[in-house]
Amino acid sequence: MNILFLCVANSARSQLAEGLARKHFGDRHNFFSAGSKPSKINPMAVKVLQEIGIDTSGQFSKSTGDIELQTIDLIITLCAEEVCPVVNAKVKKLHWPFKDPGTAGTEEEKVESFRKIRDLILAKIQEPGSVLS
Repeated sequence: MNILFLCVANSARSQLAEGLARKHFGDRHNFFSAGSKPSKINPMAVKVLQEIGIDTSGQFSKSTGDIELQTIDLIITLCAEEVCPVVNAKVKKLHWPFKDPGTAGTEEEKVESFRKIRDLILAKIQEPGSVLS
């Protein structure tokens, strides 16, 4: 199955989800991430994944236009407080709302926010009966 994690900037939540899913289910599915207004990967996303042994150095921010949507079987949006991208593809869609960890206050609060979102996304992908398992 080809699974796309989607948010606005493709800098934090969707990148975290892609890295976590590849690590835990990469032998079962193909994972991608993209954004409607891609920017660059937030270094804190890379850092908090490295803390748990996941190397995402090969990942980069992508636009939905960079993804061959006709090959995607499932789209999971990860937006919470902003408007999620809409993709006009006839594909199964799920919504997992997670707050943008990059909006926290101080640097230390941001790192903690990234760790919290990382752990919440990991718990979601590992739920019993998850579409990924």
